[in-house]
Amino acid sequence: MNKTVSKVYIAADHRGVGLKLYLIEMLTAAGYMVVNLGVDDPNISADYPDVAASLADAIGDDKNARGIAICGTGAGVMIAANRYRNLRASRCDRPEQARDDRFHDDINVLALAADDIDIEMAYLCVQTFLESPFDSIERRIRRIEQIS
Repeated sequence: MNKTVSKVYIAADHRGVGLKLYLIEMLTAAGYMVVNLGVDDPNISADYPDVAASLADAIGDDKNARGIAICGTGAGVMIAANRYRNLRASRCDRPEQARDDRFHDDINVLALAADDIDIEMAYLCVQTFLESPFDSIERRIRRIEQIS
Protein backbone atom coordinates (compact mmCIF):
# COMPACT_ATOMS: atom_id res chain seq x y z
CA MET A 1 0.00 0.00 0.00
CA ASN A 2 1.25 3.47 -0.91
CA LYS A 3 1.17 5.55 2.27
CA THR A 4 1.34 8.82 0.31
CA VAL A 5 -2.09 8.29 -1.28
CA SER A 6 -4.56 10.04 1.03
CA LYS A 7 -7.80 8.71 -0.48
CA VAL A 8 -8.93 6.73 -3.46
CA TYR A 9 -12.12 8.05 -5.02
CA ILE A 10 -13.94 5.66 -7.31
CA ALA A 11 -16.90 6.27 -9.57
CA ALA A 12 -18.57 4.41 -12.42
CA ASP A 13 -21.43 4.67 -14.82
CA HIS A 14 -23.98 1.85 -14.94
CA ARG A 15 -21.75 -0.35 -17.12
CA GLY A 16 -18.91 -0.20 -14.58
CA VAL A 17 -20.78 -1.00 -11.37
CA GLY A 18 -19.62 -4.62 -11.06
CA LEU A 19 -15.96 -3.79 -11.59
CA LYS A 20 -16.20 -0.80 -9.24
CA LEU A 21 -17.67 -2.87 -6.42
CA TYR A 22 -14.94 -5.52 -6.85
CA LEU A 23 -12.20 -2.86 -6.75
CA ILE A 24 -13.69 -1.23 -3.65
CA GLU A 25 -13.60 -4.58 -1.87
CA MET A 26 -10.02 -5.28 -2.89
CA LEU A 27 -8.71 -1.79 -2.10
CA THR A 28 -10.44 -1.68 1.27
CA ALA A 29 -8.93 -5.07 2.15
CA ALA A 30 -5.51 -3.68 1.15
CA GLY A 31 -5.93 -0.83 3.65
CA TYR A 32 -6.78 2.09 1.36
CA MET A 33 -9.34 4.70 2.36
CA VAL A 34 -11.83 4.34 -0.49
CA VAL A 35 -14.67 6.75 -1.19
CA ASN A 36 -17.46 5.39 -3.39
CA LEU A 37 -18.91 8.20 -5.50
CA GLY A 38 -21.51 5.97 -7.18
CA VAL A 39 -23.40 4.68 -9.06
CA ASP A 40 -24.26 1.39 -7.40
CA ASP A 41 -27.12 0.05 -9.51
CA PRO A 42 -26.35 -1.24 -13.01
CA ASN A 43 -30.04 -0.87 -13.91
CA ILE A 44 -30.05 2.91 -13.47
CA SER A 45 -28.45 4.68 -16.41
CA ALA A 46 -25.66 7.11 -15.51
CA ASP A 47 -23.70 9.45 -17.76
CA TYR A 48 -19.90 9.24 -17.82
CA PRO A 49 -19.50 13.07 -17.80
CA ASP A 50 -21.20 13.01 -14.39
CA VAL A 51 -18.71 10.38 -13.22
CA ALA A 52 -15.83 12.70 -14.16
CA ALA A 53 -17.49 15.71 -12.54
CA SER A 54 -17.92 13.83 -9.25
CA LEU A 55 -14.22 12.89 -9.29
CA ALA A 56 -13.13 16.46 -10.06
CA ASP A 57 -15.22 17.79 -7.17
CA ALA A 58 -14.05 15.12 -4.73
CA ILE A 59 -10.35 15.31 -5.57
CA GLY A 60 -10.30 19.10 -5.60
CA ASP A 61 -6.80 20.33 -4.83
CA ASP A 62 -5.68 17.23 -2.88
CA LYS A 63 -2.39 16.36 -4.58
CA ASN A 64 -2.28 13.02 -2.75
CA ALA A 65 -5.74 11.82 -3.78
CA ARG A 66 -6.26 9.41 -6.64
CA GLY A 67 -9.33 8.64 -8.68
CA ILE A 68 -10.58 5.62 -10.55
CA ALA A 69 -13.17 6.21 -13.26
CA ILE A 70 -15.00 3.36 -14.93
CA CYS A 71 -17.31 3.20 -17.91
CA GLY A 72 -17.92 0.62 -20.62
CA THR A 73 -15.05 1.69 -22.88
CA GLY A 74 -12.93 3.72 -20.47
CA ALA A 75 -12.59 6.36 -23.19
CA GLY A 76 -15.66 8.37 -22.22
CA VAL A 77 -14.64 8.87 -18.60
CA MET A 78 -11.05 9.59 -19.63
CA ILE A 79 -12.08 12.29 -22.11
CA ALA A 80 -14.56 13.82 -19.67
CA ALA A 81 -12.05 13.77 -16.78
CA ASN A 82 -9.39 15.52 -18.82
CA ARG A 83 -11.72 18.52 -19.21
CA TYR A 84 -10.99 19.39 -15.56
CA ARG A 85 -7.77 21.23 -14.74
CA ASN A 86 -7.22 19.25 -11.53
CA LEU A 87 -7.52 15.85 -13.24
CA ARG A 88 -5.06 14.03 -15.47
CA ALA A 89 -6.63 10.79 -16.65
CA SER A 90 -5.37 7.90 -18.71
CA ARG A 91 -7.11 4.73 -19.84
CA CYS A 92 -4.96 1.75 -18.97
CA ASP A 93 -5.29 -1.91 -19.85
CA ARG A 94 -1.93 -3.12 -18.55
CA PRO A 95 0.01 -2.41 -15.34
CA GLU A 96 2.98 -1.15 -17.39
CA GLN A 97 0.79 1.59 -18.86
CA ALA A 98 -0.34 2.68 -15.41
CA ARG A 99 3.26 2.75 -14.17
CA ASP A 100 4.52 4.74 -17.17
CA ASP A 101 1.60 7.17 -17.13
CA ARG A 102 2.17 7.91 -13.42
CA PHE A 103 5.94 8.22 -13.92
CA HIS A 104 5.87 10.47 -16.98
CA ASP A 105 2.54 12.32 -16.75
CA ASP A 106 1.59 12.25 -13.05
CA ILE A 107 -1.88 10.92 -13.82
CA ASN A 108 -4.19 11.11 -10.84
CA VAL A 109 -7.16 9.34 -12.42
CA LEU A 110 -7.07 5.85 -13.84
CA ALA A 111 -9.77 5.18 -16.43
CA LEU A 112 -10.86 1.58 -16.90
CA ALA A 113 -12.98 -0.11 -19.57
CA ALA A 114 -15.43 -2.36 -17.76
CA ASP A 115 -16.43 -4.08 -21.01
CA ASP A 116 -12.87 -4.91 -22.04
CA ILE A 117 -10.73 -5.69 -19.00
CA ASP A 118 -10.57 -8.78 -16.82
CA ILE A 119 -11.22 -7.89 -13.16
CA GLU A 120 -7.90 -9.32 -11.96
CA MET A 121 -6.02 -7.34 -14.62
CA ALA A 122 -7.99 -4.24 -13.62
CA TYR A 123 -6.86 -4.70 -10.02
CA LEU A 124 -3.23 -5.11 -11.10
CA CYS A 125 -3.53 -1.84 -13.06
CA VAL A 126 -5.04 -0.12 -10.01
CA GLN A 127 -2.32 -1.43 -7.68
CA THR A 128 0.39 -0.25 -10.04
CA PHE A 129 -1.31 3.13 -10.48
CA LEU A 130 -1.48 3.65 -6.72
CA GLU A 131 2.06 2.45 -6.00
CA SER A 132 3.93 4.15 -8.85
CA PRO A 133 5.72 7.46 -8.29
CA PHE A 134 5.87 10.54 -10.50
CA ASP A 135 9.33 11.35 -11.85
CA SER A 136 9.33 14.95 -10.68
CA ILE A 137 12.19 16.24 -12.79
CA GLU A 138 11.96 19.81 -14.06
CA ARG A 139 10.78 19.09 -17.61
CA ARG A 140 7.95 16.83 -16.42
CA ILE A 141 6.81 19.35 -13.82
CA ARG A 142 6.89 22.09 -16.47
CA ARG A 143 4.69 20.03 -18.79
CA ILE A 144 2.17 19.26 -16.04
CA GLU A 145 2.00 22.97 -15.14
CA GLN A 146 1.25 23.79 -18.78
CA ILE A 147 -1.93 21.73 -18.68
CA SER A 148 -3.01 22.38 -15.07
